[in-house]
Amino acid sequence: MAPTNSRLQPSGKVFVACGVWLIALGIYFLFLRPALLPEDAHYIGRSLDTIRSAVPDLERWLGHVFNVMGGFMVSTGTITILVACRLLARREPGTLTAMLVAGAASVALMSATNFFLSSDFRWLLLMPALLWLFGLLCYARESTVSPTNEKAVG
Repeated sequence: MAPTNSRLQPSGKVFVACGVWLIALGIYFLFLRPALLPEDAHYIGRSLDTIRSAVPDLERWLGHVFNVMGGFMVSTGTITILVACRLLARREPGTLTAMLVAGAASVALMSATNFFLSSDFRWLLLMPALLWLFGLLCYARESTVSPTNEKAVG
């Protein structure tokens, strides 16, 4: 079923922004993020030198872990953009639930974990979760009100 309006709705614009952010974060994890940040050592309670001498191959192993994680971020962002541009306007059953689960498993879990760890980036990483929530709220509102301010039929 083709969408009745090819113009991107507010929820679609929000989710495109979320997808672009996820892709950018994935690229950061793939190519720029060091295996250990100073805040990692602070959380562990040891200096970076102590960690490196105690577990010599830890950074190499974490590099592989962050490659996988970055790849998943890029793929999640790409699919989020596809959903935002092509599927949200169709109002397919289950779309809201799928986007809720995807947001909870990605940006919300990441944000909550960074608060749990008292990360230096926790407040910055709260923003994508709030943006995702805003997108869900926009989508829910769009499903109850048509462009002419009448109740939507499907």
